[in-house]
Amino acid sequence: MEHILENRLSALNITLTDVQLKQFDRFYEILLEWNKVMNLTGITEYQEVVDKHFTDSLSIAAIMDMEQIEYVIDVGTGAGFPGIPLKIAFPDLNIVLLDSLNKRVKFLDHVIEELKLNRIRTIHGRAEDYARESEYRERFELCVSRAVANLASLSEYCLPYVKVGGEFISYKSGDIETEISDGEKAIKILGGKIDQVEKFKLPGTDIQRSFVRIKKMKNTQNKYPRKAGMPTKEPLK
Repeated sequence: MEHILENRLSALNITLTDVQLKQFDRFYEILLEWNKVMNLTGITEYQEVVDKHFTDSLSIAAIMDMEQIEYVIDVGTGAGFPGIPLKIAFPDLNIVLLDSLNKRVKFLDHVIEELKLNRIRTIHGRAEDYARESEYRERFELCVSRAVANLASLSEYCLPYVKVGGEFISYKSGDIETEISDGEKAIKILGGKIDQVEKFKLPGTDIQRSFVRIKKMKNTQNKYPRKAGMPTKEPLK
C-alpha cells in the first residue's frame, strides 16, 4: 500500500526513506498511546494526523530550503509540531523543542528516544525565560512556531531567539490580514520585519494555511521579552 504521507510530501519535493516512514508511523502510534492519558491533540484519525500535523509541519519546505538550515528552535512545540516532523524529514537539523508543560516535555523525550533521533533536545519552561539566557538568545537561524497566539505576542516570544539575518516563521491558518497589521509595529520594535506572507493549501486538501516570514534585521533590545505573561496580556503596539 502506498503511504499516504509519501503522496502528500511528493508535492513538497520531500522524499522519505523506509526508515523515516517507519519513524512517522511510530510517532503516530506513540501520539495515540499517550493521548489516552493526556491531552496532546484533538486530531487522532490517521489521515487527519498526516494532513494536519505531519504535512502541515513539513509544508515549510515549499518556501525555504531546509537543507541549508542548521540551528532551529520550535517555540511552544506542544506535541512536537512542527519540530519532530522537521527532524525526521531533515535529519541534519539541530533542533531545540521548547514547551512550558512538563508532561508534554516528557512525551517529547520519549518520542526522541523511541525514534532514536540525534541532535534534538527539549527544554521545559517559558519562552520569556529562556530567551534571556545567552545559550539561546539570538542563537538560531530559524525559529518556528505553530503556537496559537496573536502575531504581536508570538513575535515577542520568538524573535529574541533569532540571530540577525535569520528568520522567524509563524505557521498560521488562512485569514491573517488583521493580525498582520496589528503585529507590524511590535515586530519592528523587536528588530524584525515582515518579509513575506505565503498563502497556500495543504497538499491534497482544501485546508488554507499561511506562513508569515519575519526577517531579523537587528538585535532585539534587552528589555524584550517582557516578564512572564506580559506579551500575551499586553501585546506591543
